Amino acid sequence: MPDPRRDETAAATPELSGEVAGIEIEAAGPGRGPRFPLGMRYMVGAALSFSVMSLLVKVAGQRLPSQEMVMVRAVITLLLSVWGIRAARVRPWGTPEKRPLLVVRGVFGFLALSCFYHSIVHLPLADATVIQYTNPVWAGLLAVPFLGERLRRREVASVLVSMAGVALVMQPSFLFGHGAGLEPVTVMIGLLGAMSSGVAYVTVRKLGATEHPAVIVFYFSLVSVFAAIPTALPGAVWPTPREWLVLVGVGVTTQLGQIALTHGLRLERAGRATATAYLQIVFAAFWGIVIFAEVPDWGTFLGAALIVGSTLALARRGREKPAPARES
Repeated sequence: MPDPRRDETAAATPELSGEVAGIEIEAAGPGRGPRFPLGMRYMVGAALSFSVMSLLVKVAGQRLPSQEMVMVRAVITLLLSVWGIRAARVRPWGTPEKRPLLVVRGVFGFLALSCFYHSIVHLPLADATVIQYTNPVWAGLLAVPFLGERLRRREVASVLVSMAGVALVMQPSFLFGHGAGLEPVTVMIGLLGAMSSGVAYVTVRKLGATEHPAVIVFYFSLVSVFAAIPTALPGAVWPTPREWLVLVGVGVTTQLGQIALTHGLRLERAGRATATAYLQIVFAAFWGIVIFAEVPDWGTFLGAALIVGSTLALARRGREKPAPARES
């Protein structure tokens, strides 16, 4: 019988747009479904929602500081998480001995969100999304010391291939002999965000056995609000009515994406769900071309292919054989 806490893991990681790429989810029930089953539709909807969220962040970031957007997003998530806790009828503070880890999860979730928003604002949309999608690789590595999982050659190879993909996206001058590549510091910030997303995911995996997803989201949003205030207020700019609508749209599309993602992971097999989630890169490239005239070059396409391929290989690790049927 599937564990509902594992099914709801994605709902506890709202700062991750690519988190399904490294998660082993229970396979859906046997039987051949329709050509485009409901679970796949949910996953496509999730990828579209997250890509629109990134688009809105980039639109608002043309004038608003990225940390101000993080603060507004955190406040919206906090309000939604309080409602979620009341609806689930659980205690918001969680298990006493797990509270330090819940705070750690909140800190790294805030760091991941801050770095991701910064990279969206300062990098082409497709490039920022590709770099963020290295987070399952870091989660796979961090699962070795923190979750006791065994390090395999596939994990090491996945890291090396993903870093080669990032290098192709970044195109540093010392490797490619020209100065047309991306700003190295901004790329490093994006990578820091992906690594922080990996840490956040590992802590969610560790907390998932005892803590309700609504509690994990509550800690993430609460920590993010308190951490964002001192980093956002000094340079804050009062949004225009149009920008307020965009900021609300960021919160709404994120929530819609999480709902669709959770339903999709419940209904669809891990491999197909993972592959469908990468449509977010395609959507991000489309928005970048149509809205911002950001045409990805060969490095972005090739780097994305390497990162997607290595992460898909990582997601296939450790696939268990189905248990034999019991005799009635």
